[in-house]
Amino acid sequence: MAIRVGIVGLGMAVTPHAKSLLDLQGRAEVAYAFSPSAARRAKFASQFKFNLCEKLETILEDRSVGAVLILTPPNTHLDLVRRFASAGKHVLLEKPLEISTSNAEALVEACKTAGIKLGIVLQHRFRPAAEKLREVLSELGKIVSASAMIPNWRPQSYYDQPGRGTKTRDGGGVLLTQGIHTLDLFLSFTGEADEVKAFHTTTPVHRMETEDLACAAVKFKSGALGVIHATTAAYPGFAERIELIGTGGTALLEGTSLKVQLLDGKSIEFRTESGGGGTGADPMAFPHDWHRGVLADFLDAIETNREPRVNGAEGLKVHRFIDQLLQSR
Repeated sequence: MAIRVGIVGLGMAVTPHAKSLLDLQGRAEVAYAFSPSAARRAKFASQFKFNLCEKLETILEDRSVGAVLILTPPNTHLDLVRRFASAGKHVLLEKPLEISTSNAEALVEACKTAGIKLGIVLQHRFRPAAEKLREVLSELGKIVSASAMIPNWRPQSYYDQPGRGTKTRDGGGVLLTQGIHTLDLFLSFTGEADEVKAFHTTTPVHRMETEDLACAAVKFKSGALGVIHATTAAYPGFAERIELIGTGGTALLEGTSLKVQLLDGKSIEFRTESGGGGTGADPMAFPHDWHRGVLADFLDAIETNREPRVNGAEGLKVHRFIDQLLQSR
């Protein structure tokens, strides 16, 4: 039987989720799509023929709704998750968890206390090239160096939107809003960081409250060394890059392409037709396949009573790493 789902938030992030729900309609049925904005409800209705509702309570009080997708700004997450967790509904939450790690920790604890599943939308883990790298990761041997480059572009008009790039609504800049996707994937390969030496700034390219450039040297708990470079000032935006150097060879994951060269002479190349997208002026310029993977995994977790692949504990790892980057002196 399909799980009845409520969508909470019909802003910029909703389209790949709605397309994924259509693809998975045999497993998930959209019971309601909610936004407090009549204009957003109307715009959404012109694209997707899902049942709309004007009040959040409609979803909260409908016992037939088993799960919700929360796609609202980060500063609303803790309150919304607490309400839906208390109502016994599983939650798939857009990144980041919240605007601060303390709020994120409270959010994860609320879900644990309520006994509901919490999944985080960090879809880069579901890119086919990233999945392929995970398959062959052991062939690299012991990782000695691991680096991530995130050369994104956002025009000033992006930050001119109310709340964008502010601490009160978004919680941070390039690291928490854009870089979090690549950093989450990166940490899933490297493990946690031990020491971080970092710099971050707001460049003359943008007028905004939070950082649009961060650079760091990192020593991982494994002993590996590496660097991080993340920005939204790299016009016109380029594919994110993860490089892993091991005792057995090197892997380069660039956007949706993977190249692996091993010391034994074996080489692996893997790419998908669709580009990485989302790195330039249009942050939503990417296919919805990876979101479909997140949603399918979330539904599997509910059906089989296991944790989603990117659950609250996994989400907190990248939040704490971003704290290390921002708090380093």
